[in-house]
Amino acid sequence: MDFIPKLPLADWIEAIVDWMATNLEGLFDGISDVIEAVVGFFSGLFLLPHPLLFIVIIGILAYLVGKWRLTLFTVIGFLLIDNLGYWQETMNTLGLVITSGLISIVFGIPIGIWSAYSKTAHRIISPLLDFMQTMPAFVYLLPAVTFFSLGVVPGVIASVIFAIPPTIRLTYLGIKQVSGELAEAADAFGSTSWQKLIKVELPLAMPTMMAGINQTIMLSLSMVVIASMIGAQGIGATVYRAVTQLKIGQGFEAGLAVVVLAIVLDRFTQNLFKSNKGRG
Repeated sequence: MDFIPKLPLADWIEAIVDWMATNLEGLFDGISDVIEAVVGFFSGLFLLPHPLLFIVIIGILAYLVGKWRLTLFTVIGFLLIDNLGYWQETMNTLGLVITSGLISIVFGIPIGIWSAYSKTAHRIISPLLDFMQTMPAFVYLLPAVTFFSLGVVPGVIASVIFAIPPTIRLTYLGIKQVSGELAEAADAFGSTSWQKLIKVELPLAMPTMMAGINQTIMLSLSMVVIASMIGAQGIGATVYRAVTQLKIGQGFEAGLAVVVLAIVLDRFTQNLFKSNKGRG
């Protein structure tokens, strides 16, 4: 195969990235300002009350969605985080994860609906999702840093690219699983496509969609440590420093904070789905 010249794929990709960085600088600056403002808002909101007051509030919310077991774990887990001295880092991480999750949901659900309604869109979107899910997460950091410099913004962008596929896929799957007879009944009663989507398809697809949202939030959190390599602040930065300095104890403590946050977010989203299903 030596007689076949190598495709200059790397050169093509670098040329495209350089062109985008040069000609779309204003757009990237605007996106960066918005994301920084949103992350700063959530981080500031979570850090605004005293840690004990925040724990009381989150404990009440945990009881409303998951009763006593979730409440006890949430309260004990956050008290442990505060006791270990990682409160501010954890709240910064929570702000980053919530921002990434919201962006993924805001864009992922409409794209999933579009994919369900358009075969052409699905044929285009599906291989793109395969590419996004199988590409190593570290690769996303390179263009993110090129377009948005170092800091929290490229971390959020990389997290969104890595975490959005489950929301799109499971929104598409949830709508496609809706019974054809129910859709025909809605058409027979004179429902418009919009009314059928809002009143029939989305409510029935909600369990599957919530599973996708849950996976998206977990994947966003899994990017925390990776995003810390490009300057994203939070508990991931503490884990990364501990790894580079071989501080095993500190790394375990910071990792434990990530575990607590992951379990709380996972149980919250799962129980929100169950409570919505119960009301339905």
